[in-house]
Amino acid sequence: MTTHPAHPDSPSSAATPTPRTGGQVLVDQLLLHGVRQLFCVPGESYLAVLDALHDAAIAVTICRQEGGAAMMAEAQGKLTGRPGICFVTRGPGVTNASAGIHIAHQDSTPLIVFVGQVARGALGREAFQELDYPAVFGTMAKWVVQIDDARRLPELVSRAFHVATSGRPGPVVIALPEDMLTDTVAVADALPCAVTETHPGPGDLRALAERLAAAERPVAILGGSRWSAGAVADVAAFAEAWQLPVYCSFRRQMLFPASHPSYGGDLGLGVNPKLLARIRGSDLILLLGGRLSEIPSQGYELLDIPAPQQPLVHVHADADELGRLYRPAQAIHATPQAFAAALAEVRPPAPVRWAAHTQAARAEYLAWSDPSPIRIPGPLQMGEVMQHLKAVLPPDTIFCNGAGNFATWVHRFWPFSHYASQLAPTSGSMGYGLPAGVGAKRLWPEREVVVFSGDGDFLMHGQEFATAVQYGLAVTVVLLDNAMYGTIRMHQEREYPGRVSATQLKNPDFKAYAQAFGGHGERVERTEEFAPALARARASGLPSVLHCLLDAEAITPGGTLAGIRSAALARAQAS
Repeated sequence: MTTHPAHPDSPSSAATPTPRTGGQVLVDQLLLHGVRQLFCVPGESYLAVLDALHDAAIAVTICRQEGGAAMMAEAQGKLTGRPGICFVTRGPGVTNASAGIHIAHQDSTPLIVFVGQVARGALGREAFQELDYPAVFGTMAKWVVQIDDARRLPELVSRAFHVATSGRPGPVVIALPEDMLTDTVAVADALPCAVTETHPGPGDLRALAERLAAAERPVAILGGSRWSAGAVADVAAFAEAWQLPVYCSFRRQMLFPASHPSYGGDLGLGVNPKLLARIRGSDLILLLGGRLSEIPSQGYELLDIPAPQQPLVHVHADADELGRLYRPAQAIHATPQAFAAALAEVRPPAPVRWAAHTQAARAEYLAWSDPSPIRIPGPLQMGEVMQHLKAVLPPDTIFCNGAGNFATWVHRFWPFSHYASQLAPTSGSMGYGLPAGVGAKRLWPEREVVVFSGDGDFLMHGQEFATAVQYGLAVTVVLLDNAMYGTIRMHQEREYPGRVSATQLKNPDFKAYAQAFGGHGERVERTEEFAPALARARASGLPSVLHCLLDAEAITPGGTLAGIRSAALARAQAS
């Protein structure tokens, strides 16, 4: 058998490979591909891997539910651009993890989920917890594979790293029959995975410069993955040189500093109407890295499909995304990092004609993101809470959230100014915030991590607070409690006013909840109580929950349930 030389830092670097179990081969591949952390819920289906991890230089985080484990791994993939790693057991274990896999799919995040499988001799008999992984996960993963031969572990694990990180990144699911993991084989390691960047051609850059120079009201929209701090800085320099208005896609605000004079806001839920009007009125759109999917496109109504009215320059790492929904005037196949670096060659004319256009976009953002005029029903004013957070938290604080109206307070009013400071699912998955915060704090314990949660959202994966306590991860959870599934109630009042059904909740005392797990808890009912409660939580050195009680009417920063209900009734009467 011909083999490639093993990596010099790998355990099997001799010319003749040393016999190893499949579990050991697998762990050795993780090491040579740079894995130093992983998340798991243990299972008997991959005991051989757990044994190999016993002596490996990989920090294993034991989680309380597979969905939380997958979300923690996905969060690390978002922050680093390298695949997050998760191990779960077969059947119900991996189906629990499916929410994290779906997030990685829709958010274009590199993730590898290893899952135990029944022994090869029992396959096809519906053995205990058996599952057909390609059939179940084939539509939400980039690749699903079962490794039946331990000698192929180096080859297929290497391919998994390449698939997860190439083009449009995403999740890979690898099934591991339990008896394969105990086979002893002599096989060489693979070479370490290196991510390939796709660069724009000189002609692409010349054409872009010509289009910009001819425009009167151009805009740029940033999104997607495969970014870096350097790419963000390169695009910021380009925007400054061209005085170009820049918008971020849904939950991608960390891709451009909010303090930059070109920043005009984000295309999310409850978006600034003036922002939408400015994009619709533009005469050139540079879409860099993103897909402009349903939420940022406002239900696919922002641009016409398939031919936008405005000339569109679409830059994406995956050629299959170019022209998939929108027919661009210019398609550029390039990764955000490579394209951003090349932008230094695109020189602006002096002066540009649209300075007033950019200044107006900036003024619209500053007015929209100012929390000081915001007043909501009840004694706890979230506008003042956000002002206080801006005053006391480091600017590189990592903000995490799941899904719900509560997230608007972060997305609209926190000024994201650093790359790798935002963890939020563009897929809209509830329960993401706390596991993401654990994953972030496990990766960078020196960074401040704040989790925004709703009451319904938090209890989707609230048990992972125990994981934070177990590993001493001092995440701060700001839990907004309005005793309902608020987003669904808002839609309910809009569509079926006054007919409340299946959205009311009776919640625990979340302060006591945090304390019962061994963390720090606070109860906040009034605005003036928030600042000292936050100070005590941060000083405790423990994972903490600030249980903030909101008036049920305060459903959005600018609306109430009563107002939504009244408007819906008025529409019904008018029709």
